Amino acid sequence: MGPQSTPDLSTEASPLSLSTVAIVGLGTMGTGIAEVLVRAGREVIGIDTDEAAARQSVATLEAATARAVRRERITERERQDALARFRTFTDLQAAADADLVIEVVPEEYELKRQVLTELDTVVRPDAVLATGTNALSVTRLAADSQRPERVLGLHFFNPAPAMKLVEVVSSVLTAPAVVAAVTELARDLGKDPIALGDRPGFVADGLLFGYLNQAAAMYESKYATREDIDAAMRLGCGLPMGPLALLDLIGVDTARTVLEAMYAASHDRLHAPAPILGQLAEAGLTGRKAGRGFYTYEAPGSNTVVPDAETPAAADELGAGRAVTTVGVAGSGTMASGIAEVFAKAGYAVVLAARGLEKAEKAKARIAKSLARSVDKGRLTAEARDTALAAITPAGSLDAFADVDLAVEAVAEDLAVKQELFRTLDKVCKPGAVLATTTSSLPVVACARATSRPQDVIGMHFFNPAPAMKLVEIVRTVLTDDEVHATVRAVCTKVRKHPVDCGDRAGFIVNALLFPYLNNAIKMVEQHYASPDDIDAAMKLGGGYPMGPFELLDVVGLDVSLAIEKVLHAEFRDPGLAPSPLLEHLVAAGCLGRKTGRGFREYARR
Repeated sequence: MGPQSTPDLSTEASPLSLSTVAIVGLGTMGTGIAEVLVRAGREVIGIDTDEAAARQSVATLEAATARAVRRERITERERQDALARFRTFTDLQAAADADLVIEVVPEEYELKRQVLTELDTVVRPDAVLATGTNALSVTRLAADSQRPERVLGLHFFNPAPAMKLVEVVSSVLTAPAVVAAVTELARDLGKDPIALGDRPGFVADGLLFGYLNQAAAMYESKYATREDIDAAMRLGCGLPMGPLALLDLIGVDTARTVLEAMYAASHDRLHAPAPILGQLAEAGLTGRKAGRGFYTYEAPGSNTVVPDAETPAAADELGAGRAVTTVGVAGSGTMASGIAEVFAKAGYAVVLAARGLEKAEKAKARIAKSLARSVDKGRLTAEARDTALAAITPAGSLDAFADVDLAVEAVAEDLAVKQELFRTLDKVCKPGAVLATTTSSLPVVACARATSRPQDVIGMHFFNPAPAMKLVEIVRTVLTDDEVHATVRAVCTKVRKHPVDCGDRAGFIVNALLFPYLNNAIKMVEQHYASPDDIDAAMKLGGGYPMGPFELLDVVGLDVSLAIEKVLHAEFRDPGLAPSPLLEHLVAAGCLGRKTGRGFREYARR
């Protein structure tokens, strides 16, 4: 096709019409995209060389639209009209009259290149070619085309009918009019499109797969069980699925392919596929579709997990632990008062000690307000509020901990301060008392070594706000006694928290997986790849995250985030974990997030 036959898109004034769309590849994603298009009134040409796949696609679309009728989302007439707009073929020649062709064949460069090259000889000169890749280079695929200005990436998320995000990815060769037309189409389909440049994984998968890879490596190192890693990220971050369960859903082989493509482009060690991914993939243990991956499933394709050799022992097999009736909480801040409230509501006698009785009484008054809010919201009875409040005794020094069975410190995140406190607890607390630190980033063993009884010291990392958050990370040091571990697990169950076990290393589970993800999001902004708004939207709409990374950073506090990232970088020495200079600059400028009125965004002063 000569250059004379290609329209000059740089001067094209009228918008491109994309009323007829061909989809090449009628698997789960291709069929999902077809459903979105036909329900929005577009004519869809479905193409798959496998006749069985084409028939299955029609059957799936019929079933999906029937469900929509039953749920009264569309009428039967609308359903019939939608189905009439979907025709299937086994030959690429069927795409000859399409305005837009979307390929969603398997994630292999050579296969995608072959499809796009053949389409070059079939489609009209003004047709747009879109690749559904989520990891391969759009630029490289476009460069192999006869009309690279007409090629772009169009990345839907699975399941396409439900997921709102669509990433519209342009290469340096893509014509602006093509990007505008496809972006407008996505809006017409009821989606939220984000226009991006070409880089491995784009925004959502670029951030998501690095996190999934680290979770796989964490599991592989036997740092924590698969169940605890997944529970930690669901309960600690509010994610809809844990990372290992999500890898099984995506497909371990697919994840490995995506990570290999990302690593080839970035050379970031965080993207180098964890060896366990290759081992599982080569063994055919690719996740739900195979019936086994990180977990074992009832049958291939099932989402029902069944017990296997790695399923953890029941809690009652851990031993009884020590009796705990009285708990001491050291500190007067939000975390200390929240933890004291948790224990008091569970029926424990609580001694709340601060530096001075006045501070302790203020902390108890904060608890009283929190309990009153729970009563107002119908979550607590007035009688239960009064009982909990009466169980809390404020104290002006740690001497009041003489008879507690469990002492929990929630003071400043400063090692010297915590070590001094543990030296005092060692002198004050009775023999056999369990001593716990709520540190989120400091070594628990350093606190333990400040005492003469390191075997009695353990980490209990509550999450803020403690009354609402279900997760507690239980951090054992190499010196922690089994009985102490069993005691703390039993206490967590009694206070209705979900305990997860991990070793004593920087970040534990949640922060070790969360903060590299946040740091990578900042680097995307720093490199002018995407805006904080687009990245937040991508992770909420495409990843199901309750908050985008920049919303979360501003809530946590940029100074707190920087401190945790520095600890992770210092311990693991991975260049990819080095804090983003942009984060350091914002902290140096005093832009710490919501608490200062400005972080990655500006906030109204209260």
